[in-house]
Amino acid sequence: MMEADKIDALPGQPAGVNFNQYSGYVTVDPTKGRALFYYFVESPDHPSTKPLVLWLNGGPGCSSFGIGAMMELGPFRVNSDGKTLRANDYAWNKEANILFLESPAGVGFSYSNTTTDYHLSGDQRTAEDSYTFLVNWLERFPQYKTRDFFITGESYAGHYIPQLAQTILGYNKVTDQTVINLRGIAIGNGWIDDEINMKGMFDFFWTHALTSDEIHDGITQNCNFSSEANTTEACSKAVRQLWAAFGHIDIYNIYAPFCTNSSSPRPDVEFDPCSSEYIGAYLNLPEVQKSLHANVTGLPYPWTDCSSVIDMWIDRQTTLMPTIQELMASDLRVWIYSGDIDGIVPVTATRYAINNLNTSVQTPWYPWYTQEEVGGYVVEYQQLTFVTIRGSGHFVPSYQPARALTMFSSFLQGKLPPRN
Repeated sequence: MMEADKIDALPGQPAGVNFNQYSGYVTVDPTKGRALFYYFVESPDHPSTKPLVLWLNGGPGCSSFGIGAMMELGPFRVNSDGKTLRANDYAWNKEANILFLESPAGVGFSYSNTTTDYHLSGDQRTAEDSYTFLVNWLERFPQYKTRDFFITGESYAGHYIPQLAQTILGYNKVTDQTVINLRGIAIGNGWIDDEINMKGMFDFFWTHALTSDEIHDGITQNCNFSSEANTTEACSKAVRQLWAAFGHIDIYNIYAPFCTNSSSPRPDVEFDPCSSEYIGAYLNLPEVQKSLHANVTGLPYPWTDCSSVIDMWIDRQTTLMPTIQELMASDLRVWIYSGDIDGIVPVTATRYAINNLNTSVQTPWYPWYTQEEVGGYVVEYQQLTFVTIRGSGHFVPSYQPARALTMFSSFLQGKLPPRN
């Protein structure tokens, strides 16, 4: 079955591809016909000695393949013609074998034969389905069963990653289950606590001159984000004023241009704002879907970067802080990283969350370097490492690919990013 999933070549891929690619489906619920799509790329250099890394995008409901692989850290970028690919010089498979999972069913090319599944997605089932996927995927790729395994991702993967890690550790204690050799997790610009993120977001807007003193004072004086029940009319009014005065900017990168008719293709060092349009065009080409073994007849929708059919999220943890503390205590490598110009899950919120963990500093804050420039800043806590990526928005490997790769390589090695 592994060989059946092998991709001969993606349409329009550049010459000289020297690594194996696979894609296909793993059924996680045979009764309901729920199947999750994956894309897997091995490292071009000694893949048999390198770890296995799972990448998860958030949303909830956004594509780890289209966004994660094709726009961020995968081996290719889609050109502006929407038909051809170019190599990503900073692809993460240079350092590891990377597995991209479309989850839950209804995201990307993942689907269910039971329509009601699309209305029953939530935190718990996503974690259970992702675990079932991994166990079955490892049966298909048995050479990875004993490999060091890491989970990475961003945004609402601030839920997915700790919940899946907790699920894996729980099942690893059951002797008749497949033991997954989980070594660590890295959460990027992760939504991990509702209350803290809302406070951090509005503080970020104010400290970056995106809102007035008066509006910010109205929010801080009138808003209690601990629950929706605490929302007052004065708070709601202040928040409405903020959004009305916010202007037309990209909240995922407050300094990024929008995709417009006058936009022209940009090299990777200056991220092309129209990339998602190119990706959408490419992944809806019939020849591309055929090469990916995508079962488009089972999909009730064309491919899109974020799901249009998942219209409910039936369970959602308001905070993942206790779960993260549990993972820290389990001796996993736990990294949290932030692009520092993301407005939707800003670095301020991440720092507030880490401060609430009340863990002691082991290595004080210092600037780390790549390409003879400051790549960001890092502080090592007891059982947790926090890294910033300078000049990056929400999609860290898109906006700062070289810095992201240096950070990722350090994470895998269990070393702090370089001082010079």
